[in-house]
Amino acid sequence: MASAGAERTKKKLRVLLMPFFATSHIGPFTDLAVRLAAARPDIVEPTLAVTPANVQVVQSALARHGSAASGVVSIATYPFPEAAGLPPGVENLSTAGAEGWRVDATAVDEALTRPAQEALIRELSPDALISDLHFVWNVDIAGELAMPCVRFNVIGLFSVLAIHLAIAAVHDPDSEEITISGFPGMELRIPRSELPDFLTTRSDVDSDLKWEQANTRCHGIAVNSFLFLDQPYCEKFISSGFAKRAYHIGPLCLPQPPAMASVGESSCISWLDSKPRQSVLYICFGTFAPVSEEQLDQLALGLEASGEPFLWAVRADGWSPPAGWAERVGSRGLLVKDWVPQTAILAHPATAAFLTHCGWNSLLEGVMAGVPLLTWPLVFEQFITERLVMDVLRVGERVWDGPRSVQYRKAALVPSAAVARAVATFLKPGGTGDAARIRAQELAAMAHAAVAEGGSSYSDLRRLIDDLVEARAVAGAAAKHPH
Repeated sequence: MASAGAERTKKKLRVLLMPFFATSHIGPFTDLAVRLAAARPDIVEPTLAVTPANVQVVQSALARHGSAASGVVSIATYPFPEAAGLPPGVENLSTAGAEGWRVDATAVDEALTRPAQEALIRELSPDALISDLHFVWNVDIAGELAMPCVRFNVIGLFSVLAIHLAIAAVHDPDSEEITISGFPGMELRIPRSELPDFLTTRSDVDSDLKWEQANTRCHGIAVNSFLFLDQPYCEKFISSGFAKRAYHIGPLCLPQPPAMASVGESSCISWLDSKPRQSVLYICFGTFAPVSEEQLDQLALGLEASGEPFLWAVRADGWSPPAGWAERVGSRGLLVKDWVPQTAILAHPATAAFLTHCGWNSLLEGVMAGVPLLTWPLVFEQFITERLVMDVLRVGERVWDGPRSVQYRKAALVPSAAVARAVATFLKPGGTGDAARIRAQELAAMAHAAVAEGGSSYSDLRRLIDDLVEARAVAGAAAKHPH
């Protein structure tokens, strides 16, 4: 008869994944759950833990994987913390609008968020926990339950390392520019106005240290990136004591299966089909970041004045382009206010460049498609990520060199003339956009090689599973023979 320990070793590894309350986090967590199950279907049993209003976000992300995701990922729910100022059902940055800061503040409030999460973790009693960075207490919960905990970075280590190294310097309120020394290959100088809000608005050093030290107390970190992008920053991250080990498992945003690529996208793709090869600028600022109506007007007028074809996906309820704009632009431009199939758009032969807010998911999708980038960061770590795009990878250029801010109400208005000039210059045949495209296509080949069988991300994903299986066995043995 097999021993209890042997039986435990044979059963599936039940992994609970717990993302932050944002579509830009839930998507990669869902992709990771699918990849884990696909990598070792006989071993891994993943479950996504979200609040009720975010179940639909998970289901939409699963649908993008087609039949491959059917039935392989479970969804568990726990109640969203009661937060003053948020109406019922608003549990995601993308639906909170200007009140998004309340979602963020609630998520990192241990007294509000920990109880429901801990109750679910204890109820499900998984073999391993993969937690978002926001929930630092999950490392402690996992430790109490003798289960391995991995913290999942949905952004690459270039920006994460910069933030960690900036913590010591940022608490000097008199500095208008932060110098990040010791950064691999360069010295980063970042205006205070371009640093993430959570770094500059908090004075709680103990809280910063708790967030920083959580990585060192967990089993390791997983990163939605690939080794070529991250290697020097990963080595510095580990050698600085910010984490024990790292698993580079991305890009997780693989192109959609052909059967899925035709769902709900006929108007966008048909329009692109009518355009010449590498002629269209695609514009999208992601699922959350707010942009003022005045700025949208200037962007619209700049696109018009550039004379270039464009496809613009805009999230702005109630906003309409300036009077007569649509008639003047005509068939040269397509403005879409509904969901668009971004990966299919970026992969289309007619797409020449991507004007992006430098959100990590969008950056990776651009990388996978080999498309050069025009950068217009808006919030969070996006201004730091822009430096990776421009100064390290050299696959893009800034739209605007004037004063900028992570707080959109303080950001200077980017005039239409600057937009038109940046777009026309970047798309000019033989210009800077063509040189950036060559480098972007080389980077795309490396990204695809990383996730292909035998690639670095392919191997790291399986190493992560093996290490979690081993950690479970060690925990089981310790429980059976306590010292």
